[in-house]
Amino acid sequence: MEMELIKVRTEQEHIEKNHPAQALLAQEESFIDMSTQRVAPIIKSPFIEANTEEVSLLHLKEKCVIPVFTKDNETTLSHQEFIDVALNCVTRFFPNQIIDAPEIRVSHQIKGRTPDALYIAAKELLEHQRTSYFERMAFIIRVPGIKANINGNDLALTIGGVRAYNMENLYNKKTFEKFKFFIGFQNMVCCNLCVSTDGYQSDIKAMSYVDLEDKMLQVIQNYNAQEHINSMQNLLDYSLSERDFAQIIGKGRLYNYLPKKEKSLLPELLLNDGHLSTIAKDYYQDESFCRNSNGDINMWEFYNLLTGSNKASYVDTFLDRGVNAFGFATGVSKALSGSSTNYSWFLS
Repeated sequence: MEMELIKVRTEQEHIEKNHPAQALLAQEESFIDMSTQRVAPIIKSPFIEANTEEVSLLHLKEKCVIPVFTKDNETTLSHQEFIDVALNCVTRFFPNQIIDAPEIRVSHQIKGRTPDALYIAAKELLEHQRTSYFERMAFIIRVPGIKANINGNDLALTIGGVRAYNMENLYNKKTFEKFKFFIGFQNMVCCNLCVSTDGYQSDIKAMSYVDLEDKMLQVIQNYNAQEHINSMQNLLDYSLSERDFAQIIGKGRLYNYLPKKEKSLLPELLLNDGHLSTIAKDYYQDESFCRNSNGDINMWEFYNLLTGSNKASYVDTFLDRGVNAFGFATGVSKALSGSSTNYSWFLS
């Protein structure tokens, strides 16, 4: 196992009282380094691709209108407010750390025009006559000073979320709005996100900025970064042969066509045929996580093939599939260890 053991020395009582999130990360011996040294990506790529584009926080604040609930004209909690709340939470929990600027990806632009442009041809519209907002948005905020290393891959602590207006009923009165929020790590070799159930809340419901902030702080507080790193580190203990890998890909394709009763007895797999095709291709071609000369691939590499394929997911399904990928990789590892688990179906 290629992982540097870094000791984190803390005054435990002081940290628990003043910096509760750092207390979660601080142990007598930890694989997590909490220095302020930055981790730079070896390859700069988006954390999600699909049909998204990158925008700045300033663009969201100055160029995008804010949707409202049509029956009472109450404003939604906007994408930029969601990101601002997350930045505030990260700053509160990690006051001594350098915080990277948010990386924001958006999709499904909703276009409009101002009333004075009602009868103007679309190609003749001036910039100030155009309005727009993005139906779906995902963002991440890195804390590069809190990092770990697994098998030579630098990982940086990362916080982020997803907002999709298509999940709201904007034709009704204002009610609780839905958000997805996570804290986990980003693999800086490939920019894949590593998210576990422990650090993910798929259905935060909030009515206000304060309500949203409180629930996001709870997610950060309850996250056990050391346990997450240990679980990912343990993936290095197991490997798939070429036959095992082919069996998983084949069974994964069969999974979605199983009779409902049979499917209900198996663990959930959210990756579809498109994802599985990408995983099969990268098994041979990925520069960082492909098979070795014997055709074997360890489960850490396999997990990164799963998260790499997930970059092609739409924004609103991206985080759920990321969490599912981690559960699937750890479940298959248990099956390889001989433990009694229904993940064995994918290997049989």
